[in-house]
Formats: sequence, structure tokens, C-alpha cells
Amino acid sequence: MRILKSLSIIVHGKVQGVGFRYFALQLALENEITGWVKNMDDGGVEIEAVGDEHQLEKFIFNLRKGNRFIKVENLQFNDITVKKPHKSFKVKY
Repeated sequence: MRILKSLSIIVHGKVQGVGFRYFALQLALENEITGWVKNMDDGGVEIEAVGDEHQLEKFIFNLRKGNRFIKVENLQFNDITVKKPHKSFKVKY
């Protein structure tokens, strides 16, 4: 049985207007992560991610790397309790 962990991840850097949310969506699909991603008013991005520890580590490693358009400067993590399980990963507006 897989033990799932839930994280709130706040991402700062060049992460708005560069396709970061869809980059995070693609990484989540590749790593079987459920949850969501959305832009924040302060220019950052918030992610709620649920997966096993190995999946989350791969997801976070690749988020940090970004791509040629995305520059992640800071990631903040908090363990959270998800009240209602997610069935997929989605982009929130």
C-alpha cells in the first residue's frame, strides 16, 4: 500500500506569464501527482500536491529545474491535510 503525502508548495521567481502552471501540470501527470496549481496575487504560484514520497521528490526536483522560460528562485513547503481526495491534477484560475 502506498503512503500518500500532501504538500502545499509556494513557488517564487519568474513563474507567471511563462507557462509555469502547465509545466507543473505536465510534471504532475508524469509523476502521478494529484492536486492543483494556481497563480497568486503576489506573482508567485501555489501548488497543492498529493503523491507518495518518491513521486513528490521527482516532481519537486523537476519544478526546481524549470525550463528555458521558467526561473524558480524559491520554494516553500508545508505538510497539509487534504479534506477531499483529488482525482486528478488541474490548473485553477
